[in-house]
Amino acid sequence: MKSIIYWILQCTWGIFQSVLGFFVFLIHARRKHYFYHGAIITEWDNNSSVSLGMFVFVTKEPYFYEKLKDKYTMEELSRRLLVHECGHTIQSLILGPLYLIFMGIPSTLWGFLPSLNRKRRAEGISYFSFFTEKWANHLGERVTGEKSMENLIID
Repeated sequence: MKSIIYWILQCTWGIFQSVLGFFVFLIHARRKHYFYHGAIITEWDNNSSVSLGMFVFVTKEPYFYEKLKDKYTMEELSRRLLVHECGHTIQSLILGPLYLIFMGIPSTLWGFLPSLNRKRRAEGISYFSFFTEKWANHLGERVTGEKSMENLIID
């Protein structure tokens, strides 16, 4: 029942990001897919992961594993990243058509602007300390009951 409500809301209230996610899904149709807490997960070869409505695209091997391999296994980091991305799907449910503006754009800028990347590295700031990412961690943990990325420093 929860999955049906989740899908209905993602296809109505979250329609913009879900349509965009569907097109990205079609581009990666030959990749491995599975369901996780109602979302359609696609493993892709990109270094980063992204959530677009009910569609989540996760990296097969988190690029930051080498930095954290003394503390975490690849499987644990991948699972924590999945919980985090699940949190973004819940943000989509909450914010609906405002998700891309209030979560997507700030998150993308935080993750990809070279000046912000340098600042995070120089000051040892966690990517997951930014409000969009911190909230996604919290929501993902609440929904799944599993650990998310916390404040891991991945840069």
